[in-house]
Amino acid sequence: MIEFAFSEEQNMLRDMVKDFATNELKPIASQIDENERIPEEIIKKIGELGLLGTPFPMEYGGSGFGEVGYCIAQEEIGRACLSTATFIGAHVSIGTNAIYIGGSEEVRQKYMVPCAQGEKISCFALTEQGAGSDSFNLRTKAELDGDNWVINGEKLWITNAPFADIFSVFARTNKGITAFVVEKGTPGLIPGAPEKKMGIKGSQTSSITFDNVVVPKENMIGQDGRGFLIAMKTLDAGRLGLGAACLGACKELLELSTRYSKERKQFNEPISNFQAVQFMLAEMATLIYTSEALIYRTAAKYDEGKMLARESAMVKLFTSEALDKVADLAIQVHGGMGYSKEMPIERFYRDSRINRIFEGTTEIQKVIIARDLIKRNGRM
Repeated sequence: MIEFAFSEEQNMLRDMVKDFATNELKPIASQIDENERIPEEIIKKIGELGLLGTPFPMEYGGSGFGEVGYCIAQEEIGRACLSTATFIGAHVSIGTNAIYIGGSEEVRQKYMVPCAQGEKISCFALTEQGAGSDSFNLRTKAELDGDNWVINGEKLWITNAPFADIFSVFARTNKGITAFVVEKGTPGLIPGAPEKKMGIKGSQTSSITFDNVVVPKENMIGQDGRGFLIAMKTLDAGRLGLGAACLGACKELLELSTRYSKERKQFNEPISNFQAVQFMLAEMATLIYTSEALIYRTAAKYDEGKMLARESAMVKLFTSEALDKVADLAIQVHGGMGYSKEMPIERFYRDSRINRIFEGTTEIQKVIIARDLIKRNGRM
């Protein structure tokens, strides 16, 4: 049986993150969207609170809360600002977690500690022009030259790349896909300008060019040719944090919609009295209830080492679709006000759409789920 009751420590974590998100992050969320950047003082505060190392063991600079604790934190951040949740997710769930999952003890100590403590920011460099959903098809190459690897190629749509200090990079060697840690400032490592996006504007994303980038052999993450497995395991964990941020956004949208429906009057009565509006609120609440159960059950299994890849795919599939639906219903409840920048609803609506695309599209999640079901003859 999965125990859903949160511990005292987990509840304290939630209270701490909620206080920060409500009092410091939410008031500037629209500013983050308009300026297309997260203020440095906010990033610094996030690091000081330990939120850049929430799931990792303390021996690697983390807070030791595991995946359940990380999901709690991301849920509360997601209620305030999905751009900030995306920044944290790219750093924790995939950028740093790739090092944790595949790195040697030496690599972990050297790079995880400063990342988990917020001294350095990481990113996860996998996607390329011809290797998005087909991530095995990447063309960036790494060739061994004495005691160093030389990397050439280009990555696209890399979150945190414009300002990252540590890059978890996946390239093809003679033995297959291999992962490396590349440090900011390495000659030939050239992040591009931040992309202009429809949503999550405060989360900076760019291309990265690798022009004869020299990386010492000891910076390899795991074994030569085993990087694809590390990438997939990393994304499995990343999908849980993404789902938690979606959940937080859904909860915020429901509260805003419920409050507005009780205040807004039509035909001389609150629109919350109308069955059509009640049905919308009921549908939003049901999606939230299901998402919450799915996320924390799966996160608990991850912490126990029992999670299947298809289960994290289910989390990502359901919660990203749920957020799109909840955001759409929230606009409908708010009417014209929901479409106006005076309310945060339209920002959540724009921010929600990317969740069905990055870290594996909706269609890729269905492939993962279906293939595992076929392999196991439909056993759940």
